[in-house]
Order: sequence, then C-alpha cells, then structure tokens
Amino acid sequence: MTPHAKRETNSATGKDPWARFGWLMAVIWLVFLVYPVIALLRSEAPPAWVIVGWVALVAFIVLYVTGFMHGMRGGGGLGRTPSTRQWITFAALILCALLSVPAEGGSALSFLPFVMSFASYGLTRAWHWITTIAAVVVTALCVFLLPGGISYLSILAIVALLGVVNTVSTWLILRSAEAERLGLELATSEGREAVARDVHDLIGHSLTVVGLKAQLVRRLMDSDPERAKAELADIERLTAEAIAGVRSTVAGARVTTLVEQLASSRDSFRAADIEMQVEGEPSALSPVQAITASWILREATTNTLRHARAQTVRVLLLPGRLVVEDDGVGIGAAEGNGIRGMRERAAAAGAAFALGATEDAGTRVEVTW
Repeated sequence: MTPHAKRETNSATGKDPWARFGWLMAVIWLVFLVYPVIALLRSEAPPAWVIVGWVALVAFIVLYVTGFMHGMRGGGGLGRTPSTRQWITFAALILCALLSVPAEGGSALSFLPFVMSFASYGLTRAWHWITTIAAVVVTALCVFLLPGGISYLSILAIVALLGVVNTVSTWLILRSAEAERLGLELATSEGREAVARDVHDLIGHSLTVVGLKAQLVRRLMDSDPERAKAELADIERLTAEAIAGVRSTVAGARVTTLVEQLASSRDSFRAADIEMQVEGEPSALSPVQAITASWILREATTNTLRHARAQTVRVLLLPGRLVVEDDGVGIGAAEGNGIRGMRERAAAAGAAFALGATEDAGTRVEVTW
C-alpha cells in the first residue's frame, strides 16, 4: 500500500515518525475491507463458515496492522532481509484470505491488494513479483471463468493497477536508498581523503623542518652550543605542534591562520638558509580564502625545502590571489601527493590553481579566486 512508500531507512531506530505512527495509515486503508464485511453480512453460507469468515477477517486486520508496524520499525523489506515474523505474517494473511472464501465467495479477492502490498514493501523483491503475478492471474481466472465473475472486473483493474504502482514505488524507494548509501560512502571517502591530506601536509611539513633543524643542530653543536640549544627547543616545539595538529585534524578542528603559516614558513626557510620575501598583507584575502591559502603555502614551503634547492622564496598576497615563487631547480617530471593535495584544496575552495615555471627557471604556485 502507498503508506509503505513513506518509510525511511532510519525507521529501525524507532524515532522516525512513520515508524511510530505509520500504523494509522494502515488502519485508514483497511476501509477497503468493507466489501468482505458486506459479503459476510449477506452470506448464504452455513453459519459455521460465516463465523470462520468473521474470525478470519478480524485476524487478517490484526495481522496486517501489526505486520505493517513491525516492518516499519525494522522488520525488513525494501532491500533489507525480512524477519521470520514477516514471513509468518505473510503466510497467515494468505491463510485468512483462503478461510474466508467459503463465506464470502468472490469478495475474498478484496484481500489480495493488501497481501500484494505486504509482499512488496515487507518482503523481498522476488516475492513482490511472485505475489503480484499470482494475484493478477487468480483474479483474472475468477473474473473470466467463474459464473458471474464479470462483476469482479473492478477488482481485477484495482489489482493490476496496484501491481504497477507497487512496482514503480518500491523501485523508486530502493533507488533512493541506494543513492543515499552511495552518497554516504562518497562522503565518507572524501572525508577520509581530506583527513589523509591534512595529516600528510602537517606531518610532511613538520618532519621536513625538523630534519633541517636537526642537521643545523649537528653543525652547531661545537661551534655555537647556545644556538644549537635554541634549535633543539624549536624541534621540540615543532614536534609538539605536529602531534597537536594531527589530533585536531582527526577531530575535524584543525585551522591554521595565514599569519601563523607565514611566520612558520619564514622560520623554516631561515633554518634552511633560504630568504623569504613577503609582498602584501594577509588581510588582502578573506578569512575563508586565508584558510585555503595557509594550507597551500604550507605545502609549497615543504616542497621548496625538499626539492627546490632555492636561495630565495617570494610570497605575493593580493586580493583573491596567492603567489609563491622560488629560484630553485624548477618543476619535476611528475606531480607528487603534495601538488595533488594543493589542487584538491584549491578546487574545494572554488579557486583556480596554476603551477608553472618562473622567468629564472624556478617554480611558481598561484591560487586565484
């Protein structure tokens, strides 16, 4: 029945309103069982069969409503494995319909739409087709083979129409659930990639700087012990910051300001004896742009320290624009994870990313919003 189409995938939690109050719609749809009621009231069958018919009708109503509620609250169906209770309820519904035939005659066909809908929304896709085809065939045989069966032609039309409605409706629900599942998987994958990228940027940059400072300390141990101690203190600070950065990134709370990153990059270049020139002010970028710019500057700093063998780095800050240039050996043959990460960050921020060579064969990184 159409109320089943309202069922959401989170109904199993019991907090979904349809899981809690959907049975009201099931009760409303039971108004169509008025035809078996009328047939029982007018029945000329033996009283025993009439009593059986009334008992079967009441049992059918109870089974249908409780089965409906059970399915809405996680009993299965629509892509989920039906519980044993659902199968037992389905069999009992068919039995009740059969027991009502001696007293109701052809009016017992009115039970079929309910059985069809229970199979479509509460069982498997295969049983949707089995039940739908069986209901259409049985109704058609009664209409065209039984004496006076033409009077049940309207029931045949309802059964056929409901078969189409249930088929389309359940297909749309299953497609929607599949799309939601794929969307969740994609969001999870993108979230993992974002965390991996953040951790890569943080660890890669921090370890690069720590390595440079460790080399500097080794050179200064004998000639300048005091500066060596200061560099060791910086190594300790950088290590603590990296650990804190990884933790906050995993927690989704890592935010590095552009001002902080400029200071960090300057300190890192100083340790590698690279001059850093900054033109413009961080305020030239909006707060949102500055977050992306800080990450890209961090990765550009790491790449320069690792690969460029540069003497000078120039950082240009303009409204909606970040440029990082060095006078090193230029771009390598293949792009690594760092460059791919910068492209992804720029794209996610709605910015254009450009990587090229400078006039003196160095490397130029440009991000434009």
